[in-house]
Amino acid sequence: MSIHLVGGGWAPGDDAGLYDLFVAEAAVRGAAVGRTVPRVAVLVVVAGDVPSEQFRTGWPATIAAGGRCDPQVTVVAAGDAFDTRVLSDVDGLVVAGGLTPAYLDAVAPIVDQVRLLVGDGLPYLGFSAGAMIAADTALVGGWLIGDVPVCPEAAAEDLDEVTLAEGLGLVDLAVDVHAAQWGTLSRLVAATEAGLVRGGVAIDEGTALVVGEGALVVLGTGSVWRVEAQLDDDDLVVGVSVGTLGAE
Repeated sequence: MSIHLVGGGWAPGDDAGLYDLFVAEAAVRGAAVGRTVPRVAVLVVVAGDVPSEQFRTGWPATIAAGGRCDPQVTVVAAGDAFDTRVLSDVDGLVVAGGLTPAYLDAVAPIVDQVRLLVGDGLPYLGFSAGAMIAADTALVGGWLIGDVPVCPEAAAEDLDEVTLAEGLGLVDLAVDVHAAQWGTLSRLVAATEAGLVRGGVAIDEGTALVVGEGALVVLGTGSVWRVEAQLDDDDLVVGVSVGTLGAE
């Protein structure tokens, strides 16, 4: 089973193909317990009207297109937390998008259980915020490093300084999202050059990076931007390299 990191971006009528592999993996797990339609937990945290009501209903329907899975949607308000019961008797876990710090707070009580289940083969799909918090060290937001702008303020997640926090621990690289659309690649580059992280990936909208037992797989319409620190003999950062992994 795999970790699916989606860079965000959704509109009504979008092709469900980006989620085919995730749903197929959930179906395999469901079949092992006799389910013909897999049950998928979908966790959503709402701050104000973000994500919108249209997204909260339409996006799970996209994943479940044609009745291929049964989304169990749980919505909490920012400041509230998920109960471990949301993970009971499910074949896949989806964490949606919105305000990343609010998601990190909301999943805090279930982090250990998520790690155990994913380690036992439960497929995980993180969309935007859900992708960012999947990391060992999550890049939570911010647009400044030492008062120097490193990305558009609109992408700051209501934070000023670029902020890191302990994430779900499902992947060992930092993750940023909406890369080409919001200009967040520069935040990951700057965080790497400053030594805050040792590199990571910035994922375009409409694009997924699938991390499994084999080679990394890129799905969708955009690119995954790979950022790596260049180190000297003393393990100090002396530069940053950037490349892309194109969609198949």
